[in-house]
Amino acid sequence: MNTPEVATTPTSNDLIQMTAHVVTAYVAHNSLVRQDIPSLIENVHKAFVKIQGGPEEIKIAEPLQPRMPIKKTITPDYLISLEDGRQYRTLKRHLRGLGLTPDGYRVKWGLPHDYPMVAPNYSQQRSEMAKTMGLGAQRKKPAKKAGRRPAAASA
Repeated sequence: MNTPEVATTPTSNDLIQMTAHVVTAYVAHNSLVRQDIPSLIENVHKAFVKIQGGPEEIKIAEPLQPRMPIKKTITPDYLISLEDGRQYRTLKRHLRGLGLTPDGYRVKWGLPHDYPMVAPNYSQQRSEMAKTMGLGAQRKKPAKKAGRRPAAASA
């Protein structure tokens, strides 16, 4: 027996989730001033609501409050994730596993745009290792080849 497919309309939570995905993707690929993010969220949500045909009200959620001061999450040897409280030398892979981008993480927790994703000492170690391998050094210009000299003008 074939069961008829029932068209379901997205719930309020679905719209908020879709809005979060769109805004996160947009912020990850575009430079945006932090103060413009609430209006972006509002506009995207209004567009989804308009498509659905429901009420256009949305409460803009403030960034989550971290459990500890932001300065304490950055130590020389590791960073403490605000998602799970664990220590990481680099947050990028951890965030990718959670479905977040570095910019999305910063927006979610209200972090400054220059919040590091790599622990300072680890970054320094990698930099020194790259330099010892010769990466990042300017290439030497090849010496000029000895070529023909122009013929002297005879008078």
